[in-house]
Amino acid sequence: MSLVFWDIYGEDDYQKMRWTYLRGASGYLLVADGTRKATLDKAVSLEQRVREEVGAIPFVLVINKSDLIRDWELDSALESQLAVQGWSILRSSAKTGEGVEESFSLLTQKMLG
Repeated sequence: MSLVFWDIYGEDDYQKMRWTYLRGASGYLLVADGTRKATLDKAVSLEQRVREEVGAIPFVLVINKSDLIRDWELDSALESQLAVQGWSILRSSAKTGEGVEESFSLLTQKMLG
């Protein structure tokens, strides 16, 4: 078995997204910035677009910058609503490493069923 990771950074215009990167994918991580609400809104839109383009495949939403939680702009109601809809959501910090390994482990578990 091989694992291949593509880092498809946030696009302002999803039409620029190269959907061929996701075709045949077994899963993906959506990463949002907790200090910028707009990134969570984009992640929600992107997940819907991936479902339309590629189909329903496992994913995990990773909300980054947990080390700056006092500065978060996120709407906790939206986060709760996504969890109720079955989204797997983890908080992480690229600065401290919190949640990074767990994000990949959870995604792998979901991919393996």
